Amino acid sequence: MSDIESRIRLHNGLTMPRLGFGTWTLQASTLEIAAQAALEAGYRHFDTAAAYENERDLGKVLAASGLARESLFVVSKIWNTEQGRELTPKAYEASLERLGLERLDLCLLHWPVAGRTLEAWEALERLYGDGRVGAIGVCNFDQNQLKWLLGSCSFKPMVNQIELHPYLARPTLVNYCQENGIVVTAYCPLARGKIKKNQFLQKLARRHERTVAQVVLRWHFQNGVALIPKSADPGRVRENAAIFDFCLTPEEMSGLNKQDQDRSVLKPKFEFDAEGFIISA
Repeated sequence: MSDIESRIRLHNGLTMPRLGFGTWTLQASTLEIAAQAALEAGYRHFDTAAAYENERDLGKVLAASGLARESLFVVSKIWNTEQGRELTPKAYEASLERLGLERLDLCLLHWPVAGRTLEAWEALERLYGDGRVGAIGVCNFDQNQLKWLLGSCSFKPMVNQIELHPYLARPTLVNYCQENGIVVTAYCPLARGKIKKNQFLQKLARRHERTVAQVVLRWHFQNGVALIPKSADPGRVRENAAIFDFCLTPEEMSGLNKQDQDRSVLKPKFEFDAEGFIISA
C-alpha cells in the first residue's frame, strides 16, 4: 500500500518522494498557508520554478519549518529565455539565492526551446558533474524530443515532468520514459478539476468512499509515476495526501485508463515549430 514517505529511485541512485506539492500560481500568504499544510501532512517534495515567481516565498516557508535539509526534496526549473550556455548557470544560481539553498535536489528545463535547449542541457550536465545539483531533467518533452536529446547528451534526463491525467494518459510516452529509466512526474494530475464530473470516476469514488481527486491520484500512484498535485486549500492539500490506505483493482485501473481522450487542459501561449520546440520563448 505504501505511504506518503514512498520514494522512487532516479537512474543516478538519488531517491525522490513519489508525492510532491506543486506550487504553480501560489503566491505570498496563499503559498505560505498551503505549503505549511503540506509540510504538516508529510509532504517533503516541493516543486517550484523561476517562472512561478514564488521561489523566495517557498524558501522562507521551508526554512521556517525547522526540518533538516536532507529530509526535503526541492525542485525548480530553468525558464525558456534563460536557456543557454551562459544563461542557464546564472539562472540556476539565481534560483538558489531566491530559495535560500546551496543546491537543488532536481533542476529541470521548463520547455524544449529551438536553438537553446541543447546548450542549456550541456550547462545542466556541467552543474551536475560538478556536484552543484542532485539530479537534472526536463519538462514537457515528447518521445521524439527525448530521443533527440538522448542522442546528444552525456547524462540522460533523470526526470521528465509532463501534463498527465485521465484525459491525457500518454501511455506511449510514459512507457518510453520508463523503459529508458526516466522517471515521469505528473503535473496537472487532476486535469485542473475537469475530471470531477466524470461519472465513471464518481462511481469509483463512491465505491471506495473517497473523493474523485483521491481516486485519480491513486491511479497515478499505481501507474508508477511521481505526482505533484497543487491546491491552495489546506483541507484539499491534506486530502490529496490521503491516498495510501486503499487500492484500485486491475479492472478499475483498466476502466480509468479508458477515460483517455488525448486532451490537454493547457493553453500555452507559445509558437512551436514542426518538431514541437518553442520558437517564441
